[in-house]
Amino acid sequence: MRNAVGLIPSRLNSKRLRKKSTLTAGNLPLVIHTYRRAKLAKKLKDVIICCDSQEVLEIAKKYKAKAILTSKKHKCGTDRIYEGLKKIKKKYDQIIDIQGDETLIDPKNIDKVVEFHRQFSNSDIILPNLKLPYTKDENVVKVIFNKFKEVIYLTRSDAPYNFRKKNNKMCKHLSIISFKPNALKKFANSKRGNLEEIEDVELLRALEIGLKIKTFSLKGNSFSIDTPKNLKEFRKKIKFDKYYKKYIKQDNENKL
Repeated sequence: MRNAVGLIPSRLNSKRLRKKSTLTAGNLPLVIHTYRRAKLAKKLKDVIICCDSQEVLEIAKKYKAKAILTSKKHKCGTDRIYEGLKKIKKKYDQIIDIQGDETLIDPKNIDKVVEFHRQFSNSDIILPNLKLPYTKDENVVKVIFNKFKEVIYLTRSDAPYNFRKKNNKMCKHLSIISFKPNALKKFANSKRGNLEEIEDVELLRALEIGLKIKTFSLKGNSFSIDTPKNLKEFRKKIKFDKYYKKYIKQDNENKL
């Protein structure tokens, strides 16, 4: 496994924050922040935005980001990147799904996910997690796994439940997901599962159809933009972000 591509699914009309991809912070649209950061990863051969609108396609063109137009019908990002992969017509042995609203993603963590899957190539999917203080927030998807780091379940609910023993930590689902090509194909060609429909967690489909998901813990921050409050917070954070300073400097130099 030495040929990895980063695919960024981008849906224009997101449920909680309308036209999220196109909103700006630090003089750049949000989807371009994710793209620029992914481009700083050293182990990706290429990075491509898989969008569902001409508007995002034009934004990508303006900022010289590679993008491909996909159907508006997809209900999840994983189905969208599979269509994008088919349209690219290039062979990769690793597909890295990088969610478009992960605007503070660490490029080094992308590289760690790529490398981890190369070490554990018997796994169909690699899903990293982040250890955080315990929360009941339903927007935080919790990763439940066994002692071999194999994912057993993914849930928005209060899990593991504090019944006999108090649990002060939980493992959050991170949105840098590595797929083997055949695993991505099997996932996309399968119908949405019952658990996926109930929890609205797309990787539950992978578990339901028998794909093997392995996890490992990453360090750092996890910040996704789902609400106007998140956007306001991001606009403050980005001013002091070291990677932002790097790619905005490159953009300014290219304009000269």
